[in-house]
Amino acid sequence: MAKQTKARPTAIPHGLSREQLLEMYRFVRLTRTLEEKLETLFRQSKVVGGLFRSLGQEGESVASAYALRRRTDGTGDMLSPLIRNLGSMLVMGARPGEVLRQYMAKGDSPARGKELNIHFTDYRRGFIGQISPLGDMIPVMAGVTLTFKQRGEDRVGMVYIGDGATSTGAFHEGINFAAVQRCPLVVIVENNQWAYTTPTRLQTAARSFVDKAPGYGVAGEQVDGNDVLAVYGAARRAVERARAGEGVTLIEVMTYRRRGHAQHDNQSYVDPAEIDRWAATNDPLDRYAATLTQKGWASAAELAEIDAELDRELDALVEDAEAAPMPEPEEALLDVYGDGPVSAPWTRHTPPDPTKA
Repeated sequence: MAKQTKARPTAIPHGLSREQLLEMYRFVRLTRTLEEKLETLFRQSKVVGGLFRSLGQEGESVASAYALRRRTDGTGDMLSPLIRNLGSMLVMGARPGEVLRQYMAKGDSPARGKELNIHFTDYRRGFIGQISPLGDMIPVMAGVTLTFKQRGEDRVGMVYIGDGATSTGAFHEGINFAAVQRCPLVVIVENNQWAYTTPTRLQTAARSFVDKAPGYGVAGEQVDGNDVLAVYGAARRAVERARAGEGVTLIEVMTYRRRGHAQHDNQSYVDPAEIDRWAATNDPLDRYAATLTQKGWASAAELAEIDAELDRELDALVEDAEAAPMPEPEEALLDVYGDGPVSAPWTRHTPPDPTKA
């Protein structure tokens, strides 16, 4: 009987290791599962404010951020996410437990109930909370990365923007400034086909967003946003260009928003068949899992174990978050104008002294 030989795994692209491939899978799965837990909490009225799902976009968030240099001492690369980039923040070091507490406005959440969802910042881990007026983080990150250049720091910035927000003045001013100054900045344009209820074709006449890159004098690349490895490759090339002093790169990731703008949006303006088509053939998690197993880089059992482990971990974190206390009313008076030392409010003095108000 002829001896059967096991097929050798396909060579892994982009200089990645098998461990890194599995780590990226874990981040994509973590993003999906964490948001599913948050959706359950939202339906139970335990989430304060809105909930913004990134369903169908988790892969590009994780893969793009994975190309950055991650550190915890404030010397690594810097990222500014949008509402559908929870995966990017998790890659940079945001912890699922603090995300749960943040959405639930708990007293021990990063913003201690003053801000919600992913509106929080940690300079040491390398992420800056977003500004709600869309487009405004482009000039902010242009300024941040200009400081990297002026100080001679080997650091890169990455900022995300939706297709609709590319029509704002802040986007144009910010990317133009960054281009002229040759800032080490990567701009990710998430073309998910919708700007709230407006389809892309009704808010720009451009054939594609990557076509705008030459107008600013920057490098441009378009990539399949639901192909995790393709996005990582594009992001890595852009980060390497920025680190080498070659300035800004605009990356257009082609993807699809499979939920409404937020949980309160029922997507009545979208053909359900269109959503079903994307879910059936272009889910980033399904595609990445299939790639890992078909190329011989991971087994289905390994991926299933990661899934089960994350379920157990997140169930425990949800219980902890639900048991966490809400902020004290006096907390509203602290850290409003800065994160430096702040005196305790007069209401906490013993006895209370209203002359200190």
